[in-house]
Amino acid sequence: MVMVEPNVGRILQNRYKLQQLLGQGAMGQVYAAEDIALGGVPVAVKFLSQALLNRKMRERFEREAKTCAQLGQRSIHIVRVTDYGVDTDGIPFYVMEHLKGESLSEVISRQSLSLPRFLSLTRQICLGLQCAHQGIQIDNKICPIVHRDIKPSNILVSQNESLGELVKILDFGIAKVLEAESNQTQCFMGTLAYSSPEQMEGRELDARSDIYSLGVMMYQMLTGKMPLNADTHSFGGWYKAHHFQAPQSLGSVSNGLKVPKALEALVMACLAKSPNDRPQSVTEVTAALTPLEERFGTGRQIARRIEASIARLPVIAEPKTTTVDEVCRSATWPSNMPLAEIVFPRAMTTPNGVVSTLWVMLPKVEIQRRLVCTRYNQFLFLESPHPMALWLTVLYNRGQEPRWLPCYLDLKTQQGQHMTNLLGKTGQYNILFFAQEEPQHCMHLQTASVAAAQCRLLHEWTLIGQSSKTPPNPGISKDYLRSALENIKPQILLKLEAIYGTEDSAS
Repeated sequence: MVMVEPNVGRILQNRYKLQQLLGQGAMGQVYAAEDIALGGVPVAVKFLSQALLNRKMRERFEREAKTCAQLGQRSIHIVRVTDYGVDTDGIPFYVMEHLKGESLSEVISRQSLSLPRFLSLTRQICLGLQCAHQGIQIDNKICPIVHRDIKPSNILVSQNESLGELVKILDFGIAKVLEAESNQTQCFMGTLAYSSPEQMEGRELDARSDIYSLGVMMYQMLTGKMPLNADTHSFGGWYKAHHFQAPQSLGSVSNGLKVPKALEALVMACLAKSPNDRPQSVTEVTAALTPLEERFGTGRQIARRIEASIARLPVIAEPKTTTVDEVCRSATWPSNMPLAEIVFPRAMTTPNGVVSTLWVMLPKVEIQRRLVCTRYNQFLFLESPHPMALWLTVLYNRGQEPRWLPCYLDLKTQQGQHMTNLLGKTGQYNILFFAQEEPQHCMHLQTASVAAAQCRLLHEWTLIGQSSKTPPNPGISKDYLRSALENIKPQILLKLEAIYGTEDSAS
């Protein structure tokens, strides 16, 4: 006999139609749904379990929704919550982005991770935790957030067309807001195998407790095994393990595993019994991972992803003069734009048709340093909550800091759609350089190409923008893309240095 899920087909608040039960746990159930008001946009809806319908749990559930709503706007590595409500039966629910992928527990159940993949996923987890630990605003003050249940099943790994493998932290259901006046002893809540010693004791927790849980998870990601093993799967068994058992070396539990000594030292430091002996912030963990990723991540999965999305362009010392070039070189800086280091796109009409241009203002000395340079470009895209594209150009000279030239294309506007479509159609654009000291004329002109595969994507993104029915909310998408750019900058720089580290910048 086939059991039919009773909630499938329900419509909440005349807007969210439940389609499928995705999973359930102690706190409640999560359903796949569609947002009817936005033309069927996929979402996920989480309900509080009916067994927990008391005032305290309702307040905790609502706090979880509000916490994720704030954190999800600030970090692309935390699940984003978009709505909160109570159904006709009085059961609270909240609506979040529908994430397609698999949990980290599913990933590592198949095999331990390669070093490059481990470094990439761990860095993203750290970025999400760092955002939570920095806190959210409550009653006009910043309150740090401790997750308190970091484990592989609360980490989702998905594939993003622009960013590659993308990590998101889920389930802030037992997260604790650290308020200055909060000094009450806490009862135990969490997952036994990943809980810190101080969490087992019910003490007030800070970010270092999450760092301990991260250490357990890092050990498991590398070896496929747990760093500690309890005699019995009980509170008492795990209490003894976390307090008195020392984790074995990584190599001893996984035959043939070789990891850098600095990485093993980091994992073991995170697993220290005393919070004072661990890294004191996730920022310290990230700082320790960065040189490892620079050394061991280059040329592997990161490089392959970047090669697929960044176009390597030939350097043109002096572009050949054409009618298009003449029009660009005769351009003057718009009177309504500030004389500052800014970047903006513009479609220009020339005798050869409409062309895509990127207008850049820099100090004169900076432009002179970039007269001959390598140009790279990359385009990132977010369909929701607002269709937005990031158009990134990078100017690179060996031995100098790269110059990042990002601009954003709003694909719900005709201007953004026109520029995106134009880039995809022509497969190139002109970069017009204006000196802050002499804005009356274009000081220098360069051209850049767009890879054919990227051109096809730009066309698809234009169509998505034209058909989008989502309400305007460009700020959130821009913040996500800005955060994503900061995440991939080190990877782009690694790629540039790998290609040009020993070459002349004009080659």
